[in-house]
Amino acid sequence: MRPKLELLSQEQVQRVLEDAHRLLYKVGVKIQSEEARTLLGESGVIVNTTTDIVKIPSRVIEKALKTPPSNFQLFNQQGSAVVTYGSDHVQFNPGSSGVHVLDPDTLEHRPAITADLVRIIRVTEMLPQYDAQSTAVVCNEMPTAIGDLYRLYLVLLFSEKPIVTGSFSINGLDIMLEMLALFIGGRKQMGEKPRAVFDVCPTPPLIWSDFAAQNLIRLARAGIPAEMVSMPLAGAASPVTLVGSITQHAAESLAGIVIHQVTKPGAPIVWGGAPAIFDMRKGGTPFGAIETAMINTACAQVGKALNLPTHGYLGASDSKVVDAQSGMESGTTTLLGALGGINMISGAGMLNFLACQSPEKLVLDAEAIANAKRLLEGVSVIKDDLITSFFEDFEFKGDFLKQKITRDLFKKEQHLPSEVIDRDSLRGWQETGKQDAWLRAKARTKVLLDGYQPPDIDAKLKDELVKLVSMHAKESGMDRLPEVA
Repeated sequence: MRPKLELLSQEQVQRVLEDAHRLLYKVGVKIQSEEARTLLGESGVIVNTTTDIVKIPSRVIEKALKTPPSNFQLFNQQGSAVVTYGSDHVQFNPGSSGVHVLDPDTLEHRPAITADLVRIIRVTEMLPQYDAQSTAVVCNEMPTAIGDLYRLYLVLLFSEKPIVTGSFSINGLDIMLEMLALFIGGRKQMGEKPRAVFDVCPTPPLIWSDFAAQNLIRLARAGIPAEMVSMPLAGAASPVTLVGSITQHAAESLAGIVIHQVTKPGAPIVWGGAPAIFDMRKGGTPFGAIETAMINTACAQVGKALNLPTHGYLGASDSKVVDAQSGMESGTTTLLGALGGINMISGAGMLNFLACQSPEKLVLDAEAIANAKRLLEGVSVIKDDLITSFFEDFEFKGDFLKQKITRDLFKKEQHLPSEVIDRDSLRGWQETGKQDAWLRAKARTKVLLDGYQPPDIDAKLKDELVKLVSMHAKESGMDRLPEVA
C-alpha cells in the first residue's frame, strides 16, 4: 500500500474549481498578448480590447480540459524515456534561477557565475536521486538577453538528464528550442521525444503577461511540454487564506490551459506552481514554511482531480546556511510533496527564499529525497509463508543475522544512505574527525565532482551548439563565451 497525502476533501476540490470558474467569468483575467486575446476571442471568450481583460465561460474551460494528455515523458540525451509526468509518479530536480551561490569555504552568498552553474550541473548529474537537471542559477557575468539560453547551453554540454528550464523572453525561447532540436535531429523529432519541459509563469494576481502567453502559444505549436508555474503569495499577491490562494492558482492555471489548448489541442501541459505565504513580520516569502508546502500540495491535488500532470516547488529552505533549519525545512516539505504524488518537485539545493543555490545542500537534500522515495515504496508484500519461514528452527534467540534470507533481503528492505548520513558509533564518529553533516556534505561533493565524467557528445554537434550560442553572445556584445572546463 502506497502512503498518500490529501489535504482537501473531494467536496473542497470541487468548490475550488467552481470558485475558479466563477472568478474567470465574473472578474476575468488580464491577457496582455494580442495574439492570445485573438485566439481566445475566436473560441468564444469575452474580450475587452480596452482593458485586455478576458472573461472565460465555463464551457470554454471544460472544452479545453478535455484535450491535454494526462501523462507524457521526458527523454535523456540517449533518447530513453526516463521521466514520466502523470498519475502519482514522483521525481525531483534542483531549484532554479537562483542569483547567488553559497561559497562552501567562506559561507558567504556571492553572485553566481558560469563555474558555479557547471559545478551544480555536475553534482546533480552524479546523484541518482535527481531525475532531471534544472537551469539552476543565473550566470551574472552574462548579458541578460542571453542568460536563459546560456544556462541551457551549459546543461546540454555537461548533462545527459532531462531538463526543467524556462525562458523569460520570446526570442530566447525560440533559440532554446533550436538548441534542443540540434540534439534530436529537428523540431518535429523534438516534439516526439522532448528532453525539456519549459516553465511558464503567470503574474499574480490573474495576469498572463505578453511574453508568458506568447511562450505558451509557441510551446503548444512546437509540441514541447509547458509547465505552468503559478505563484500566488498568500496575504500579498493572493488572498491570505490558504484556500483563497489555492483558488487563485486554479484560476490562473485554467486560463493558461485555455490559451494553450485553443492554440493546439492535445499539446502537453503541466499543472505546476511555486505558491508561498507572505511573512507578515519580516516581509519575506518563506518557502520552508509548512503553509507553503500545504498550498503546493493542495494545488497539485486540484490538478490531479483534473487528470493533469503536476509540479510543485518544495525542498527549499529560508536559512542562509546549510544548518539544522535547512534540514528541517527541506526534509519536511520534500516529504509532503512526495506524499502528495507531485510528478516533478523542484527546489532542492536552495536557500534564502530561492535566491541562493548550494551544491553541498543538493547533496544533503538528495538523502531526504531518497528517504521520501523509500517511503513511497511502502511496506513490501511478501509471500504468505515467508514470514513464518523466518522462525524455522527458532530457539527464541535474536539470530536473524545468521539467516541467508536476511542477507538476501536487507538491501531491498532498507535504504542505505551515503556517508553524508552519520550512523556510526560515538567512537567511530570521534575517530573520523567528529564531522557534522555540513563537513560530510562538503567531502561528498568533492568526491562526486572528482568522479564526474562529461557526456559523450558528437564533436560536430558540439561545435554547432557552441557556434549557435557564440553567435547570439556576440549580438549581445560579448567577444567570446566564458571558458568552461
